[in-house]
Amino acid sequence: MTTTIPMRFVIAPSGFKESLEAEAVAAAMAAGVRRVLPGAHIETVPLVDGGEGSARTLAAATGGELVPATVTGPTGRPVDAHFAVLGGDGPRTAFVEMAAAAGLRLVPQDDRDPGFTTTYGVGELIRAALDAGCERILVGCGDSGTSDGGAGALRALGARVLGPDGTQVADGGYALADAVDLDVSGLDPRLAGTEMLIACNPHNVLTGDRGVARVFGPQKGATPEQVCLLEKALTQWAKLVEYRCDRDLRTAPGSGASGGLGAGLAGVLGARLLPRFDVLLDHVDLDAKLAGADLVLTAEGAIDFQTPRGKVPAEVARRAKLAGKPVIALAGTIGRGARTTHEAGIDAYAGILAAPVALAEAMAHTAELVTDATERTLRLVLVGSALCA
Repeated sequence: MTTTIPMRFVIAPSGFKESLEAEAVAAAMAAGVRRVLPGAHIETVPLVDGGEGSARTLAAATGGELVPATVTGPTGRPVDAHFAVLGGDGPRTAFVEMAAAAGLRLVPQDDRDPGFTTTYGVGELIRAALDAGCERILVGCGDSGTSDGGAGALRALGARVLGPDGTQVADGGYALADAVDLDVSGLDPRLAGTEMLIACNPHNVLTGDRGVARVFGPQKGATPEQVCLLEKALTQWAKLVEYRCDRDLRTAPGSGASGGLGAGLAGVLGARLLPRFDVLLDHVDLDAKLAGADLVLTAEGAIDFQTPRGKVPAEVARRAKLAGKPVIALAGTIGRGARTTHEAGIDAYAGILAAPVALAEAMAHTAELVTDATERTLRLVLVGSALCA
């Protein structure tokens, strides 16, 4: 049996949420490879899933620009956000990263109750993109700190969500339980002539056992009691959207994206819910690069049972397997159900921590930890290569 030392690498990671963006993760992994194989040929392909860092990455990949904007944050306070105007041919296109306006990182730890946070700032970013002359808007869903069904974003665009007394209900998901009417007569008229695509995880649905309240509510700070309240409120919201817009989105693929933002924009604005990688990977040449690799390295903040459900490492592995390439994934944490990733095409995975470390310290030194872990992992690969020689 003979084998060769891998010398051509594709490094295609996601970012580590609230810690390190995809470009920085890719650079750290490349540094680890070069410690072991200084002459290696490395293609770095930072990948985005629509969440944090997506606008910046896509602006750079397409030769576009990042446009700053101050909007209403998820807790109602102003935040510095941005959207991207993408380069390339075709209609003037904006990429609105919902996490830039309503991401979990913008919600202080002691304020993390998704029943009160709002996507209002996302609607303000969409309006800013319209002001910039964009004819097509891609909305990236991921890393949200909200569960308001997109009601806040729609309000920012001119819709009114009304309670029994005819006045607007309060911000946040809980208030949707009291919503009895949806007035869309005041929507920004420019929306009618604008193509809107939602880049989302099709595994996320709005309500039910796999709905966003039950699956993601606890991650956003909701207690079991609050999860029940959110499920009830989002169910009422789904009924209202269906009544006014004639679309039942309760279990539609992607309807639960970013706390139900997908359902609100699809139901009311007619936005198309599309698998995020079908939309986002059009802007990078990943498949061609995979074809020339000896070994593919990917990474994300966590490898667990959710990884095969539309996460970056699983998508990289799926495409790499089509090209017959081996895949190793690195992660900040290895969680429950991580072994299922082997079925998704990830041949091996490893955590970046060599010893127990406090979360704050790990997040402060993520790049260094990723580089060290890449080096350790590659040295093991070379030992395997020597044994098989």
